[in-house]
Amino acid sequence: MSIVEKLKPLEGRELGVGEWMEITQERINAFAGATDDHQWIHVDPEAAAKGPFGKTIAHGYLTLSLIPALAGSMTLPVEGIKMGINYGLNRVRFIAPVPVGSRIRARRKMQEVREVPGGAQLTVEVTIELEGSEKPACVAETVSRVYT
Repeated sequence: MSIVEKLKPLEGRELGVGEWMEITQERINAFAGATDDHQWIHVDPEAAAKGPFGKTIAHGYLTLSLIPALAGSMTLPVEGIKMGINYGLNRVRFIAPVPVGSRIRARRKMQEVREVPGGAQLTVEVTIELEGSEKPACVAETVSRVYT
């Protein structure tokens, strides 16, 4: 049975919900350093306390970059995958800010499985939930490839 045949039944199904992760100021600062994005709403707690969010918030791209870590506890329920790679994103929306000290987690839903040479291309809707919020922090449509 091919990897596509194994994964195709997952289309339209939830793949799972990951563990909660706390967003710390240290993580925000490290991301600011790595990307040279030192905007005050992210790295200056005193200024941010007087700003629109009342405290510093995570960069949207930090939230997006955490998808692999947030989804790491959710493996695909099939055997034989030797390697997976990020192929891209179809759509990303940052819906709610992620304040320092808050917790986020990923919820994944398989949208499409299609064959590519040597493997399968997976389109997965990832919703980054924000604990205590009705709105998610981020919704992204990820595209990855898995190989056997």
